[in-house]
Amino acid sequence: MRRFYRGVFIVLVALRYGLDELVLTSFQKPWLRVLARIVSVGRKLDAPRGQRLREALESLGPIFVKFGQVLSTRRDLLPADIADELAWLQDRVPPFDSRIAIATIERAFRRPVGEVFVDFDPTPVASASIAQVHFATLREPGGAIREVAVKVLRPGMRNVIDKDLELMAMVAAWVGNLSSDAKRLKPREVVAEFDKYLHDELDLVREAANAAQLRRNMTQLDLVMIPEMFWDFCHPEVIVMERMKGVPIAQLDRLRTAGVDIPKLARDGVTIFFTQVFRDGFFHADMHPGNIQVSLEPATFGRYISLDFGIVGTLTESDKEYLAQNFAAFFRRDYKRVAELHLESGWVPGGTRIDELEAAIRTVCEPYFDRPLKEISLGMVLMRLFQTSRRFHVEIQPQLVLLQKTLLNIEGLGRQLDPELDLWHTARPFLEKWMSDQIGPRKLLEQLRAEAPRYAKLLPQLPRLMHDFLENRPADHRRELLELLAAQKRTNRLLQAIIYGGIGFVLGLLAMQVLVRVRLF
Repeated sequence: MRRFYRGVFIVLVALRYGLDELVLTSFQKPWLRVLARIVSVGRKLDAPRGQRLREALESLGPIFVKFGQVLSTRRDLLPADIADELAWLQDRVPPFDSRIAIATIERAFRRPVGEVFVDFDPTPVASASIAQVHFATLREPGGAIREVAVKVLRPGMRNVIDKDLELMAMVAAWVGNLSSDAKRLKPREVVAEFDKYLHDELDLVREAANAAQLRRNMTQLDLVMIPEMFWDFCHPEVIVMERMKGVPIAQLDRLRTAGVDIPKLARDGVTIFFTQVFRDGFFHADMHPGNIQVSLEPATFGRYISLDFGIVGTLTESDKEYLAQNFAAFFRRDYKRVAELHLESGWVPGGTRIDELEAAIRTVCEPYFDRPLKEISLGMVLMRLFQTSRRFHVEIQPQLVLLQKTLLNIEGLGRQLDPELDLWHTARPFLEKWMSDQIGPRKLLEQLRAEAPRYAKLLPQLPRLMHDFLENRPADHRRELLELLAAQKRTNRLLQAIIYGGIGFVLGLLAMQVLVRVRLF
């Protein structure tokens, strides 16, 4: 019944804000526009459409707000007025009462807020779907005063999210039972993955740990700054971090006036993303403009400032390898290799014809090479790839859903920063270097160094292990092993003969040259 009531509430909110009328008017069919006017009779829908959509998403809760945040970055897919309104969802969701924030802080640290902070500003500086942020000053154990940002979890978030996720799981079960094609999309697994990430975001200590890991990973890159966490003041409902001073990346005019190189900023963003994904397998998965600033301080001028680490994505070594090889082959326009990788990874059924899959991938991807970002819609590319995947029964990989969402965010951000950015040209050198590192001598030495302790322990035991094996194994296995050892000896003798023969041949040539020179003189 709880899911039923939540579904009814969603429908009522949609009707209240006229979302049905908004959808119908987006079509070009005259009869649908007439229907939109009919269904809007008796409802006061004089507010702008973007405002109505934003307010409806705010009313429906954090999951819908996050959906609006993703949409706000896709100005290539949305009218400008709607994209501008949805941008408010990035960090300007209506805040909750600051008295509740103070009560949460005092409950978390078990003392009055005046004893925790030297100064605390009750007016929030940013408010999003899950939490809001206040500025404060903190006295460290050594006596130093630090400017900090205090992030406080919104009250009652878990219940709201649980209701929406239950409804999504129910719908996913229905969709999964519709057909075999629907099962290929793995809706239940995708919702389960979404469930995990959202519940992780409700634990602010986990967010602080994510930030610490990203900060370590990005230290040597010198392109992005991540705030330091104050672990003595981190709680599941409250975290205290270093205050970062920067300009929101959406304020491009202000950044240009300050002298920031915007095209370089776009290229740096691509480098940061690919470094986190392919080098570290640990990436910021909520990279909308509300979470990104740019430093104007002289020592760090032009660097990114990354915020809000509640959602991060992780990739296994296998995922990273297959993705990197796919990207590298794609940049070389080696569509056959892309098709082979899909087959090797098990993403397509074993009986799939490589030549047909290769031709389909070429048809989708070839038109988009050597074109600036303003002429490419990654959303359209993904849509066409989705249609191709349906034809070839490609299984959706739930662990890559966050990566796909983040890639769409990155493309939307890059489009705003530099429409002339060549995404492929910028990313290709990085991926080729990564591939070289993965299969080159350096990687081999790293693997040998990592395995050396195990080998050092194992080698002295080999004679005993061989003796035990020969004594304890059945006669047939022993005979096979002896035959194998005999064959190995024959091979060794053959190799020795080849090597000695080669050495003899070279020495013979040298001797002949010496004799010739002696005769000449």
